[in-house]
Amino acid sequence: MSIQWKGVMPAVITPFTAQDELDLPLFRKNITAQLNAGVHGIVLGGTLGEASTLTDQERSILTRETVALVNGKVPVLMNIAEQTTKAAINLAKTAEEDGAKALMMLPPMRYKASDEEVVAYFKAVAKSTNLPIMIYNNPVDYKIEVTLDMFEELLAECPNIQAVKESTRDTTNITRIKNKFGDRLAVLCGVDTIALESLLIGADGWVAGLVDAFPAETVAIYELQKAGKIHEAIKIYRWFMPLLELDINTKLVQYIKFAASFTSIGSEHVRAPRLVLQGEERQRIEKIITDAISVRPKLPNYKNLSILV
Repeated sequence: MSIQWKGVMPAVITPFTAQDELDLPLFRKNITAQLNAGVHGIVLGGTLGEASTLTDQERSILTRETVALVNGKVPVLMNIAEQTTKAAINLAKTAEEDGAKALMMLPPMRYKASDEEVVAYFKAVAKSTNLPIMIYNNPVDYKIEVTLDMFEELLAECPNIQAVKESTRDTTNITRIKNKFGDRLAVLCGVDTIALESLLIGADGWVAGLVDAFPAETVAIYELQKAGKIHEAIKIYRWFMPLLELDINTKLVQYIKFAASFTSIGSEHVRAPRLVLQGEERQRIEKIITDAISVRPKLPNYKNLSILV
């Protein structure tokens, strides 16, 4: 089984009601907005999806709802962020049964595993499923780096490990990966504030965050740069940057959900122990959002652009 590892893949938020239940009508509204904007995949249960707070039943509900809604238009990915290999294998199996077409995988959670243990973990899960896998490499937030040597060992044994969500925040790593693995390992940028730079030097796609509030602007940047319309992409990107910086904060979930509430495709409800924004912090983030919306650019027709050769 394979998918096209390219384009914009939103790491979607999980909307909750004020009673801390899944807000499925709002979830469907956000997914529909993503599809209308032209995204290329949907990633469920990531950091922005508040993965650590979801029950297994809620993951299944979200997967099945999304699979039904996208109706084959784009692949649906489920993130795996588990503490044990056994739990990760079980989640991979359930995701496939629920209709997911691929997985995103973090290294083992909580325990700071050695390189050998991380490789063994990924191998065990990869060999347990037919689903294609994107490794989420985020040593800044999760304190474990998947090195090139580790990828070399994984790719040699696991053909379904096909992509990396590159979140080291070192853009030179994209070139290192491409030099070493060529097209064998697709690279998707996982950090909003370096997304355009990453795409321009060879990243295949963008697992995006602020797309949860601004889907059209996010996809426009990808499509414009792909078509060689760099100046148009840069213009949108510069407008977007104050918002994109909300993605590189420990409260990215609260910030991005707050932003999505202003564009009417999300709400600010989060699951405890997270709390909604309060006081000066709330005022500061609200100003960033409303200032950007007040000068929101008119987008060019970015869909179906011919590729410049």
